[in-house]
Amino acid sequence: MKDRNIVVIGGNSGIGAALVESLQNLEANVFSYSKSQEGSSQLDVTEDFDSINDLPEIIDGLVYCPGTINLKPFHRFTVADFQKDYNINVLGAVRVLQACMKGLKKSDSASVVLFSTVAVGVGLGFHSSISSAKGAVEGLAKSLAAEWSVNKIRVNVIAPSLTDTPLANQLLSSDDKKEASNKRHPLGRYGKPEDISSAALYLLSEDASWMTGQVLHLDGGMSTIR
Repeated sequence: MKDRNIVVIGGNSGIGAALVESLQNLEANVFSYSKSQEGSSQLDVTEDFDSINDLPEIIDGLVYCPGTINLKPFHRFTVADFQKDYNINVLGAVRVLQACMKGLKKSDSASVVLFSTVAVGVGLGFHSSISSAKGAVEGLAKSLAAEWSVNKIRVNVIAPSLTDTPLANQLLSSDDKKEASNKRHPLGRYGKPEDISSAALYLLSEDASWMTGQVLHLDGGMSTIR
């Protein structure tokens, strides 16, 4: 990853922060943006924009980390709830992808990494809004993988299960909740940011140079075994 230009959206906490640290340790040139950062590194993905400040001319990797966890019975969701989840998870990614497209096409081996959820492939109650939005992310990624293959841009998705990030604080706020989550995963534990960031690092690297249009299920076995 030495001297490769990697753009990380949502690099200030959780999975994004773990990935930024790993990339910096490998001497990549990291361009990190988030809503909570200041100056030219601040980016609100819910607002309309055509460009992003201080992007490199050549973008070798793009990782879009923003997400939502809004869980409740379907009858309690409003249309506005669905719109909010879609705006952050899907339209935010679209805005970023369009702003970075020229830079990605100038790389000789660019890689895009998006994020889904285990709930797209496994029917989970109370997940109707986020499952709908992340299902759209998977469809977007597969379409772009086909369209951008001529430019040698790879597009892949990571679909994790519950991971210990600030976004998941409410779901892991007590020992009882942590233990219940551990028991739901065949490998006996919920995810750590480093579990997911390591997979993103692989997808960005030349080790994954023949991989595109794929959804990588990283969920402690939850989606495939019982």
